[in-house]
Amino acid sequence: MRVLVACEESQTICKTLRKEGIEAYSCDLIPCSGGHPEWHIQGDALVEAYSGKYTHMIAHPPCTYLAVSGARWMYNKDGSVNQERLKNQNEGLEFVQKLMDAPIDYIAIENPISVISSKIRKPDQIVQPYWFGDKASKSTCLWLKGFPKLVATNMVEKGEFKEWTDKKTGKNKKQALWYYEALTKAKNATERRCLRSKTFQGIADAIVSQWFTKKI
Repeated sequence: MRVLVACEESQTICKTLRKEGIEAYSCDLIPCSGGHPEWHIQGDALVEAYSGKYTHMIAHPPCTYLAVSGARWMYNKDGSVNQERLKNQNEGLEFVQKLMDAPIDYIAIENPISVISSKIRKPDQIVQPYWFGDKASKSTCLWLKGFPKLVATNMVEKGEFKEWTDKKTGKNKKQALWYYEALTKAKNATERRCLRSKTFQGIADAIVSQWFTKKI
């Protein structure tokens, strides 16, 4: 068994697999922040996915241009389509499709609510961190090949939310507190992407126990 954890710089899932003695490697275009560069491949995830070296793959493709939360940026102020953003979205969808088509028997693609659902196919499952012991909300879509749906292990509260009034529009807004704090603490776009795309440990534990070690 050899597992590729594509587009994962945090190494959350990679390290959880390694704790169980499973040969796993994280892969991203940027260096890892998980503390184990010896388990990290800095490079193109598609090259690894099509290398024939892996029996399983869990992928977290970048959601910047795919998430529905950013849909408003698809249009310019005059109502016309932002062609650069549309190009980036199409490239993102092509990347996702190639991950799904990789010659690996077991594949899980993870993303928030996104255009993958309408442009490629609907997810097999949507899970939340609070299903697995983390008091936080983050709708997490899973597109599965070979893997079964995850089963909730420890239902807890949905976590705190930040509410405020937008000074420009006057509209009331609400956001999961962990997400709000992550975005406000980030120093740059790369750090925002990493914090926003974090995998909660409870979900990582469920993935490993239910898909790999069969402990439930």
